[in-house]
Amino acid sequence: MTTTPKGPANYFPSIEKKYGQPVSHWQELIRSSPLTKHMELVNWLKSEHGLGHGHANALVAHTLAEATSEK
Repeated sequence: MTTTPKGPANYFPSIEKKYGQPVSHWQELIRSSPLTKHMELVNWLKSEHGLGHGHANALVAHTLAEATSEK
């Protein structure tokens, strides 16, 4: 039985389908950005890469949460 991802990861299949890049691509962009604040990163993904607000927000939230849990 397959479990549906919860939280931000729930958006990942539609992000990959809509923008044609794997989630890892977007996470690497976020990690390599000099920006560090959540909304700065969301706005950057929207303005520079054309992502919608919900998709950008989900990617940033998940990526920053991973970075925090790795510490």
